Amino acid sequence: MSEQSSFKRTLVTTALPYANGPVHLGHLAGVYLPADIYVRFKRLKGEDILHVGGSDEHGVPITLTAEKEGVSPQVVVDRYHEQNFKAFEKCNISFDHYGRTSSPVHHKTAQEFFSDIEKTGVLVKKTEKHFFDEKAGHFLSDRYVTGTCPVCGNPDANGDQCEKCGTYLSATELIDPKSKVSGEVPVLKDTLHWYFPLGKFQQRLESYIDSHAKTWRQNVVNYSQTWLKQGLSDRAITRDLSWGIKVPLESEEARDKVLYVWFDAVLGYISSTKEWAALKGDYERWKTYWQSPDTRLIHFIGKDNVVFHTLMFPAILMAKNDATSEGYILAENVPSSEFMNFEGKKFSKSRNYAVYLGEFLETFPADTLRYTIAINYPENRDTDFSWKDFQNRTNGELADTLGNFVKRAVDFTNSKFQGEVPAECSDEDWKALGEEWHTNYQRYESAIEAFHIRDTAIAAMDFARFANRYLTESEPWKVLKTNPDQAAKTIAVCLNLCYTLAMAFFPVIPDTSRKILIMLGIGDRIPDEATPGINRWQKAFKPRLAKGHKLSGHSEILFKKIEDKDLEPELKKIEAMLAANAQTEAEQPSAKFEALKPNISFEDFSKVDLRVATVLECEAVPKTNKLLKLVLQLGPEKRQVLAGIAEFYKPDTLVGKNVVLVANLAPKKMRGLESQGMILAVEGNNGELNIVEPTGKNINGNIVR
Repeated sequence: MSEQSSFKRTLVTTALPYANGPVHLGHLAGVYLPADIYVRFKRLKGEDILHVGGSDEHGVPITLTAEKEGVSPQVVVDRYHEQNFKAFEKCNISFDHYGRTSSPVHHKTAQEFFSDIEKTGVLVKKTEKHFFDEKAGHFLSDRYVTGTCPVCGNPDANGDQCEKCGTYLSATELIDPKSKVSGEVPVLKDTLHWYFPLGKFQQRLESYIDSHAKTWRQNVVNYSQTWLKQGLSDRAITRDLSWGIKVPLESEEARDKVLYVWFDAVLGYISSTKEWAALKGDYERWKTYWQSPDTRLIHFIGKDNVVFHTLMFPAILMAKNDATSEGYILAENVPSSEFMNFEGKKFSKSRNYAVYLGEFLETFPADTLRYTIAINYPENRDTDFSWKDFQNRTNGELADTLGNFVKRAVDFTNSKFQGEVPAECSDEDWKALGEEWHTNYQRYESAIEAFHIRDTAIAAMDFARFANRYLTESEPWKVLKTNPDQAAKTIAVCLNLCYTLAMAFFPVIPDTSRKILIMLGIGDRIPDEATPGINRWQKAFKPRLAKGHKLSGHSEILFKKIEDKDLEPELKKIEAMLAANAQTEAEQPSAKFEALKPNISFEDFSKVDLRVATVLECEAVPKTNKLLKLVLQLGPEKRQVLAGIAEFYKPDTLVGKNVVLVANLAPKKMRGLESQGMILAVEGNNGELNIVEPTGKNINGNIVR
């Protein structure tokens, strides 16, 4: 917490979801819920904190959806912006402002950034060959081109990335490219674009990353440093598209050009803050959050967005500061999550394998979802959402532990003590709760300040477990007959514990916390907006309800238990999704059991040199989600090999393992790196790859026969 001592306020941003489809639980788990939990806690403490987000409404995915539906891009973004915002509201994601990148304020903001940076002469103009659809009569952005992936052979790779192996591509790298617009083979044609020279900011970015290397999550540091080690290069910031923010230059060469979405989207955080300030009646106030060195800027993102927020956006802000001396601040922290899977498989909108947030909340309360996701937050590794775990968490922890304690304490008060706090809960009574109760305050606070969302939820439930145990062991229903004063004291303590639980759970399950406060008869309703200077969290450290305080007289079951029959429709949906995907896969050219290859002679097979090698080093390959770079010890020599297994293995888990290497395979270049061989892996039924791990002592370099 000492890291924050010099900051007067905090600005939290959350990644802008594409407005071409509904948000699913994977999005909620990775970005929006952890941000909301953190923001709500800061509001409890009375700190000045602002939370902005919005919809990313430009880019090719939008136009592809529009063309598929036969409507304009504006129709698509209007629909999904509204749909997603309503889903976030229903889930109690408390944005101070939720903007959109199609707004006039955003267009003006992005154009000002481009113009100011362009005037310094730092941008680079290049004429390069891009694919052109002669039948459609226009250039094709990468997403409008499909073909065979040069890395894994997937025949349906997109021109920017192969979904099967995760490799980032350029359209010109595809084998047998075709236009998604007309189905024709496109031609290469010269076109001019503006490029942002990331390389010119390399040293400053290295210093920036190094200065946070000890406080940021390791995955964020690793992703950033991997890109920096490879060397940053020029990156296009314009595109030949009709949908987007027009390049603000009065020249023929800028005609029909729009800003590339990677450049304009991150500026949505700034335009959203401007819109918030204008709605507050103090437009200039946005500068306090973006141009004051005593503001702490935090970006909550998923791991697939790391380098955009640790390298590209900071470089843009550096360039703007160089051009205008406006003093934009850089992020103080970038809490990036891993992925949350669904029933053991990756969420996938393209394969329609997902649980969408809006649909979920039509059946189940938001708080049950928020708690289950928080307790499974994918901080350092991928985690899984399953319906059975959701049921168990709701029934066993929320209903039987938290809900049960609060209702027992309130009902006992209403029935035996006329709905009033029957005794004084003194500081000594509070202190007598013991070390376990009191140290949990610091444990909770330390966890949430460090963005450890899962540990925060665990600490909150530990408060409830302690309170439940205290009530059960004290047995006031028995003691009431022999020592009514002691029973009254126990209930007074329990009611104050209820207040603490309302405070501790508010960041995670705010609806439930408000219900508890209503039952306790407390007028303090915990607002969703920050009220600087009012530290409600501090009040949870000591007794709040005095003797004679009147409860509301209202009592309710906080959580309805989930029965097996409640989950039957959801399980049937999974069966339907899996069946649909299986049908799709069956219709693909490659079936699950691949046809056997033609026979070869023993002489041909004997030419393949299979050897045992040992992994010395392993790291992710930049700009791809699937490739790992391994350094292998093969007898007396070292080999560098690229393997498409990053989805299934963390780099550090492979170091020291033995693998089987095709040692005499001709070297091949991939992503600018040479792969000197191939390691063997077995493909599982669900597409996972399992490397072959030979066992035995002193077998490095030995032949595999």
